[in-house]
Amino acid sequence: MRHALFSLVACGLALVGLGGCDRSPPQPKFFAESNPEKLSDWGVVAASGGRLVLGNGVVPYDLATPLFTDYAGKLRTIYLPKGTEATYQPANAFDFPVGTIISKTFYYPTPDGADKMSGQVLPALATDTQSGADGLDLKSTRLVETRILVRREAGWQALPYVWNDDQSEAVLMRTGTIVSLTLDRRDGTSEPVTYAVPNVNQCASCHTPDNASRQLAPIGLKARHLNRSFPYADGTENQLAHLTRIGYLAGAPAADTAPRNADWQDQSASLEARARAYLDINCSHCHSATGMARTTGLQLDAGVTEARRLGLCKPPTAAGPGTGDHIFDIVPGKPDDSILPFRLAGTRPGIRMPEVGRSIVHREGLALIRQWIAEWPGECQTE
Repeated sequence: MRHALFSLVACGLALVGLGGCDRSPPQPKFFAESNPEKLSDWGVVAASGGRLVLGNGVVPYDLATPLFTDYAGKLRTIYLPKGTEATYQPANAFDFPVGTIISKTFYYPTPDGADKMSGQVLPALATDTQSGADGLDLKSTRLVETRILVRREAGWQALPYVWNDDQSEAVLMRTGTIVSLTLDRRDGTSEPVTYAVPNVNQCASCHTPDNASRQLAPIGLKARHLNRSFPYADGTENQLAHLTRIGYLAGAPAADTAPRNADWQDQSASLEARARAYLDINCSHCHSATGMARTTGLQLDAGVTEARRLGLCKPPTAAGPGTGDHIFDIVPGKPDDSILPFRLAGTRPGIRMPEVGRSIVHREGLALIRQWIAEWPGECQTE
C-alpha cells in the first residue's frame, strides 16, 4: 500500500516536471560499504527534465525552524528500505533502520537571466525558506551541494556532494570545497559569500550528539522539529502523522501531544518560544549535556529550563577573543554586554558561532536573540 502511494506521487511529480509518466523516477539504492562518486547513483534526488526530482519512495520534509546556512534554501528528503520503519523517540532523533538515506540539497534562487556558467562568482538571491514536495525548478535555481547521511551497520556516515556548473550531476567531495557567491538581499543590498562545503570530518563536528560515543546521528529528524504540517504532493498533512501513515514511523503519538518547536518567524508565537527554537536547531547539537561543547556549561537544547545553563549570568569557561571582553554569556536586558550575540555576530574563526555552516551573519536570527536578551529581566552580580 505504501509503495503504491509512492508510485502515484512519483507519477504526479513526473507530470509536473518531466512532461508525463513516460519517465520513471530514480530508484534509490543503498550502498552498504562503498561511496559512489556520483550523487545520482544513490537515486534519492536527480537532475532530470530541467528539474531536481525525487526518487521513488523518497519523502520530503522540513523543520519548524531550520538551521541557518548563509541564506541557502534546503530540500530535505528521507528514504527507508521497503518493509522497514523508524522508531519514535520523544526527545532524540528517531531510531532509523540500516539502509536509511537522508539527503539535504542546498540551493539559491537565481535572478532572472542570470548566467550560471559565467564564472566563479554566482549571482544568487537570499532565501532561508524550505521547499515543497515537487522538487526544484533548475531554470531559476542554482544547486550548490547535496549532503547524504546514510545509516550503515556500523552507524551513520555523512558524505558531501557538490553540483557541477551545468547542474547535471553532483560529485563526491570528501575534502569539501569553497563556492563564491554574490548574495542579493531583499533590502536591495549585496554581499559576497564564501560558501564552504564541509569536509567529512566537519560533518561529524555537528552530527555527533554524544561526544563520548562519537557516533553520528541526524539533527533535524526529531519530533519537535517535524511536528508541523507539510504540503505533500497528495495534500497537506502533519509530518509525524504522514510518516506514520505511510509506514515510515512507528510509535509516534498524536501530533497535539508530541513535542513541538515554534517557527522562529511566527509572530503569533512568544518571543521566548521563537528564540529557544532558533538556538535549539542552530546550537544544541554541540551545546548540550552530551555534545562536543558540553564542557562550556552552556546548554541550549529545548528541554533545558535552568536559566544558568542557558547562559544567564554564566561566565565563559575560557577567556580569549571569543568572549569579546564580556564576562557573561547572557546579561539580562543587555545584549551588547552578552557573549552569546557577540558570537552569533562574528564571522572570524575562533569567534563565529556556529563554527561550521555559515560564513556571514544571519541578521534576522541575530536580531531575534538580541531582542530575547533585551527583554530578559534581572541583573548579574559582578562582585
